[in-house]
Amino acid sequence: MSTRMHSFLYVPATRPDRFSKAVDTGAHAVIVDLEDAVNADDKDRARAHLAAQAAALKAACDARGMQLLVRINARATPWHGEDVRLCATLGLHGIVVPKPDCVQALGTLADALPGKDLYLLVETLRGFSRIDAIAAAPAVRRMMFGTVDLMLDMGITDADVPLHHFRSLILMHSRLAGLEPPVDGVCTALDDGEALQGEIRRAQRFGFGAKLCVHPSQVGPINALFAPSAEDLAWARRVVEGAAHAGGAAIKVDGQLVDAPVLEQARQLLARAR
Repeated sequence: MSTRMHSFLYVPATRPDRFSKAVDTGAHAVIVDLEDAVNADDKDRARAHLAAQAAALKAACDARGMQLLVRINARATPWHGEDVRLCATLGLHGIVVPKPDCVQALGTLADALPGKDLYLLVETLRGFSRIDAIAAAPAVRRMMFGTVDLMLDMGITDADVPLHHFRSLILMHSRLAGLEPPVDGVCTALDDGEALQGEIRRAQRFGFGAKLCVHPSQVGPINALFAPSAEDLAWARRVVEGAAHAGGAAIKVDGQLVDAPVLEQARQLLARAR
């Protein structure tokens, strides 16, 4: 199932009325947010809502084959400890860890949350400077790209070319650590379908396998565009079938040379579709 996890939908922990609606969107993972979506004065109330609803929400996610995650507050905040203590008592699939930058702290977190996957939301220059170490930390399943906070940390407003270096870094270290393909950051243009599609296509070019989303309307396009297209699958079948009759020699498909790496790409594409 993991290779088909393309959409990760945030829902504020202060809005339990939206929990079941988030499940109904068809997102592949629901992230109950205790961090940015919750004001400082509402942290206790947010945890109370999560505690009361977690069991029912987990059951609903399990029934749909979805993941239930919680984004806790960062280690440097006064709310982190209470978030971790609560999450340790809940039946969650995983934890979204904001601003990770210390492998020892991630080890401590993994010990406090046994059986729960860690999703690292890498969103600071300090975190990227240590990305090789944190990617290999215990219980890490996947890394996510926190574009908005990274731009703030860098003092820039352009999420495109200036962030390409970091896109390549998170992809490279995800693969070196044997993690699933990274998750791209949110599209903040909520009413611009073309902007969302452009961000998805860019994420795919950089090797990302999923995207964070902040509105239910973003789920459908993300799921559709990240899934292998009919054209891609037809190409992969032609490659695999052609190679089966070539006796190990390089072949030409659709006017393009197909050698061993291209054949393996085709096989992986068909495997993901299955």
